[in-house]
Amino acid sequence: MAAAFSSDGEAALRRELRPAAAAPRGDLDGFYETGRAAAFVRDGGFRKVALQFPDELLADAAAVAARMEAATGAEMFVLGDTTYGSCCVDEVAAEHAGAEAVLHYGPACLSPCEKLPVLHIFGQQPLDVGRCAEAFRELYPERQSRVVVLCDVVYAHAMGELEQQLCPEYPNVTFSRLECGDPPAPALPGEQRRFGRRFLVEAPGGLQDYAMFYVGAEGLALTSFMLTWNCCPFSSFDPTTGCGRRETLNVNRALMRRLYLVERARDARVVGVLVGTLGVAGYLALLQRLRDLLRRAGKRSYTLAVGKPNPAKLANFPEVDIFVLVACAQNSLLDSSDFYRPVVTPYELELACNPAREWTGSYFTDFRDLLPGACAHMELPPAVPAAEAIPDVSLITGEMRAAHLCDPPASQPPPSTALACRDQTRALVEISPAASFLESRSWRGLEQQLGQTPVSKAVQGRRGIAIAYEDEGCEQP
Repeated sequence: MAAAFSSDGEAALRRELRPAAAAPRGDLDGFYETGRAAAFVRDGGFRKVALQFPDELLADAAAVAARMEAATGAEMFVLGDTTYGSCCVDEVAAEHAGAEAVLHYGPACLSPCEKLPVLHIFGQQPLDVGRCAEAFRELYPERQSRVVVLCDVVYAHAMGELEQQLCPEYPNVTFSRLECGDPPAPALPGEQRRFGRRFLVEAPGGLQDYAMFYVGAEGLALTSFMLTWNCCPFSSFDPTTGCGRRETLNVNRALMRRLYLVERARDARVVGVLVGTLGVAGYLALLQRLRDLLRRAGKRSYTLAVGKPNPAKLANFPEVDIFVLVACAQNSLLDSSDFYRPVVTPYELELACNPAREWTGSYFTDFRDLLPGACAHMELPPAVPAAEAIPDVSLITGEMRAAHLCDPPASQPPPSTALACRDQTRALVEISPAASFLESRSWRGLEQQLGQTPVSKAVQGRRGIAIAYEDEGCEQP
């Protein structure tokens, strides 16, 4: 799970992009739905449009942009690198170029955006519908089985044909529908809405009476679905291999790992809030809520924008005990086993710091579920005096810790803006745990040493990229 969102970039540097003419998809207009995209641009009257491609489709970007310009007369430019995950719409990069709308190509998390009009074009990946239906029958031989069919967005175009084959035989099968672009219609009784998908649940026992059948390859989307709907058994069909299987991911073991991280978050004193998206609606409201929650829980917090997180980046903040990642639902579940400090989700941080929230078996990877008015929102309880707080012992260290919320004095400014006199000149300095930690380190980074370094003439340095210089392995002259 870490590779998609926190890789070191080596694969991208070594990747060779083929020209569009050599791409295996001969029908670019059909695969990229040029007609529908051109109609979106013309109907909206957009004169400057951003085309966002993931790495695996970037080889076709120039050809698609040229066809779109010829079909619409609008100026098209390609976003070749995204600030965060490629499944999210990169509104920030599009706004830097003055775009009026975004055409998002490839897999998408379907997280709603706030600023720019967006059209999702998933790319119609091929699906052997007959083989998929056969795998479904093998996995669910009972014709009265209650099953919800989910799919990766790149196979959504074939779900209508699959539904026509299965529904006459399976009257209790429900197919999910994608929601993107237009404002969603009012929810019907019993309708479930998550991850940009909606489906109707009619069983008396609710969703727990259903099994889930996922069409797509193993990945972040399937993992997020399985953790969120952990009361339902999952099966899947991988179109690339043509094989169906019952998912063997031990959800309970995965949940136990996540609950261990919750315990680590309870022990943490300094928390780094990682900004993993600037385009998903509601991320600013969640950042403010997390900062308020941490302040009332007696923890220091720092908001960090580091782009795509990886172990090397986050290791630059050794004073931070744990990180919380604010990202879309697919990228929130970051596997932090290789990181210097753990990375948790906003829901896990709430489990750790909000005494009113208890573990019920439900899991939420979409941070918008935690905001006011959402299905999983929970108000913070009133402050409890320290003398009346119930003692709490860490299950990891065995030490006593605070497990209650406190109200900071009204006269005391937030810790991040606390100032103090540094010397007799009345100079002000910010009091910060990070600054104190830096003072205690033996090495604090590069120093200017002005006037101490002799002046020398410029000489030619190494050539190439840092991962593989041209003289790599040779002795320097």
